[in-house]
Amino acid sequence: MEKIEHIGIAVKSLKDATAIYETLLGCASYKTEEVISEHVLTAFFKIGDSKIELLEASSRQSAIATFIEKRGEGIHHIAFAVDNILEEMARLKAEGFTLLNEVPKIGADNKMVCFVHPKSANGVLIELCQEIK
Repeated sequence: MEKIEHIGIAVKSLKDATAIYETLLGCASYKTEEVISEHVLTAFFKIGDSKIELLEASSRQSAIATFIEKRGEGIHHIAFAVDNILEEMARLKAEGFTLLNEVPKIGADNKMVCFVHPKSANGVLIELCQEIK
């Protein structure tokens, strides 16, 4: 793993949260995007080499909707940048980690992604991200 790529924060209202984070961080969101496969709307902020991703459920089928119902708004996941997502998935599987998807899928911000089950990582949902070239 190369670095923390971003921290994902589940929010009820992307519009309201974006305004809060623009004020908090002193900068505008550089990108908003809908990820249809995950049923989410996202907004990204870049602070130095780090990113914050705000996630709002776009349907009740979204994992974000379920997360907010159970836990409320807050940190949803930590994403790590990887050079080769397939190799990293194989390495983690061999080490006994449970992956939530068997093959990478297209995520937000031009990335291929895979999630590691929170039970494998002390209750933290981990996302692996590889830039699509």
